Amino acid sequence: MNKSATVKTKMIIVAAPSGAGKSSFVERVSQEDSRLVDIITYTTRPMRRGESQGNPYHFVTAEEFQNLREKNFFVEFARVHMNWYGTPVDQIEKAWAHGKCVIMDLDVQGTATFKELYPDSKSIFILPPSIDELRRRVVKRDGKVPPDLEVRMENAQKEIARSKEFDFKVVNDEFESSYTVFKKIVEELLSSR
Repeated sequence: MNKSATVKTKMIIVAAPSGAGKSSFVERVSQEDSRLVDIITYTTRPMRRGESQGNPYHFVTAEEFQNLREKNFFVEFARVHMNWYGTPVDQIEKAWAHGKCVIMDLDVQGTATFKELYPDSKSIFILPPSIDELRRRVVKRDGKVPPDLEVRMENAQKEIARSKEFDFKVVNDEFESSYTVFKKIVEELLSSR
């Protein structure tokens, strides 16, 4: 989709508990709409099967992450599920210089920080149909029961409780129909008045 470079919204933040589908939604919509730029977060977590450097993260060591933090490389950073995640400021500035809307998937902590720094940003929360379904998806995605599964499920319940702080909510019960709802929200946010 190649629409005019003028976008109404400059930043869309997508958050969800681990395994709810936020990365899949963001990756797909940014491939389908040229007005969007998906910001690639840096993380210290290990790569999962099917992932590679830069997809969906820049994977770095804890030492490399600390060096980048000290250089003020990140707009924000947070520790989530025992690993560090940080959003690079240069990617955001480059996207805006090209008249694009930044879209990124963050955790709930990161969203709160971004909403303070960029009050005009819009936020979408992706909800799982249930905690049991979320647990099943995480185990299936990882190919085994991850050692921090219970921590993730506990965090998921806390994150879901904060979903009311978001501008929009989408329940990801069936991917295609849920994605259609998500994409419609994104398109409305991008459309110029």
